[in-house]
Order: sequence, then C-alpha cells, then structure tokens
Amino acid sequence: MSHHRVQGFPEHVRVVDVGPRDGLQAWPDPVPTETKIAMVNGLIDAGIPQLEVTSFVSPRAVPQLSDAAEVLAQIDRSRGAELTALVPNAKGAARAIEAGIDAMVVFLSASESHNQANVNGSRARSLAAAAEIARMGEQAGIPVYGAIATAFGCPFEGNVPVADIVHVAQAYADSGIRKISLGDTTGMATPLLVQERCRNLAEAVPEADIALHFHNTRGVGLACVYAGLLEGITRYEASLGGIGGCPFAPGATGNICTEDLVYLLHESGVETGIDADKLLSLARWTETQLGRALPGQLIKAGPRLHLRQRDEVRSASGRA
Repeated sequence: MSHHRVQGFPEHVRVVDVGPRDGLQAWPDPVPTETKIAMVNGLIDAGIPQLEVTSFVSPRAVPQLSDAAEVLAQIDRSRGAELTALVPNAKGAARAIEAGIDAMVVFLSASESHNQANVNGSRARSLAAAAEIARMGEQAGIPVYGAIATAFGCPFEGNVPVADIVHVAQAYADSGIRKISLGDTTGMATPLLVQERCRNLAEAVPEADIALHFHNTRGVGLACVYAGLLEGITRYEASLGGIGGCPFAPGATGNICTEDLVYLLHESGVETGIDADKLLSLARWTETQLGRALPGQLIKAGPRLHLRQRDEVRSASGRA
C-alpha cells in the first residue's frame, strides 16, 4: 500500500459487506444454506471486518432468509469478524440474541410513506420498537445499530427533508443507538446530498457515528462514497458483486459493489485490511453459484494493473 493518499481522505475505512442479507433477501431463486455459509466464510477469509449475515424477519415475509439461525450456527467465527443481523421487532431480536449474533441492526424509513410500505407501520411505531430492541440488546450485552432508509430521497414523496433525518438520528441516539447508517434505499443520493446530510448530522447529533449505504441505481454510488470520504466518514456498506436492492422500492437496483469499493479505496491510498484478490475471486465464485451475471465492474474488468498478453486481445485491423 502506498503512503500517498487522496488529499482529505481518511487513512483507514471499515468496509461492511451486506451481501448475505441485503444482497440475497430479494434474490429471485432460492440460495442454498451451504452457499450462504461459504459466501460469508469467504468474506471473513478475505478480511472483511463486519458483515450483515442475515435478517431475523418472518420466514413468510422473506423466505430466502428463513435459515438465519442455521447460517449463523455454521459460520467460521474464529477470525473475529463482527456479525450483524437485521431485526424488525422484539420477536426477531429475541431470535437473534438466542442465535448468538454479535450486533443487531434496527431500521426505519425517514419517509413516512416508505416506512408504511416497507414495515407496514408508522415511523413513531418503528422508533418505539427500536427503543425496545435497544433495551433488549443492553440487557443481553449486544450492541444495537440503527439504519435510516430513504435517507436521500423517497420514491413516493421525493426529497426527504434533512430535519426528518435529524429527527430519526436523534431519536436513535436518545435510545442509546449511536452507530447510525444512512441508507440510500432507492439510489437517489448525490454527492451534494451526501455532503449536506453528513454536515447537518455532525452538527445536530454529534454523538452519532455515521455510516453510509449507497445503491448504484443511477450510476453515482462510488461518487457518493467519494463525497462521504471527503466528509471524514469511515464506514461504508456494500454488497459482494453488487447484488441486492430493496424489494419494496420501485426500480431499485443493487447496492454498490464491495470489491469495486475496495478497489477505489486501495487505489486512493486508503487502508481497509482486506485482501482485494481474495475478494474478487469470491465475487466471481458467487456469480457462478448464483447463475446470473452480477453488476460489479471489477468482476468483468479485473484490477487496473491486471495486464494481458497482446495475443489475448483482438487487434484493430480486425484480425485476432
């Protein structure tokens, strides 16, 4: 790793892979439990420090993740990666605690209408549930993190006022939830919005430790990461191969891609502790397992200095 770094970027970034949960929850074909376990173990082996491995939701609502406890029971936990799971309510939290999760993630939408569509309830009700889960986590000695969905825009309401983000973040913080991720559920984030939201939150809720979660719906996911890095944000959520997307957001496409994010960070002189080659191999393996082309760019192109033989490339004259 070179000591040269893009000016204004942090030295070290924590990359959180959410592929096993956010990536797979809406995957159209059933994914075998063994494949999920191998995927998680591969991510841990590549040096990913934190993973969202599953969600303790109703198996009827998300059948793809009905094997949550089984996946958690069979993951190699000797490497010390932090394993988190999404929990929608106290019942899910109780299951997650019983299964031995490292940290629980609660979530709600900054926009009222998206929250209704996503969890079938009001923001106020979701915040009350989050506070209850935070108390359960405290009693069990398990940290609870908070995600704010539609933090950069809502497919039903359009722009989401910064005041709404601040309100949810403050309510989380008051419940003892300090690690808060801003989720770009519908790919509506732009670098300017990232800058504005990060600055407002730093001022209004200084105790919040912010992470950013972008989707690449409109092709500016990594540009938004760049904006976040300039604001000093050091935690980013991404998905192996770029799989995923919100099933309840019209037209949403996948999360930003973990190996593409790691490539950007390493090429910018930012350390992650991740083995980029292992990660890329795993992404390619995952693509073969899932049986569909994934949206990641590095899967297709390889790293910048992956040089090829002249005879591998078609020449301009039309002769191979």
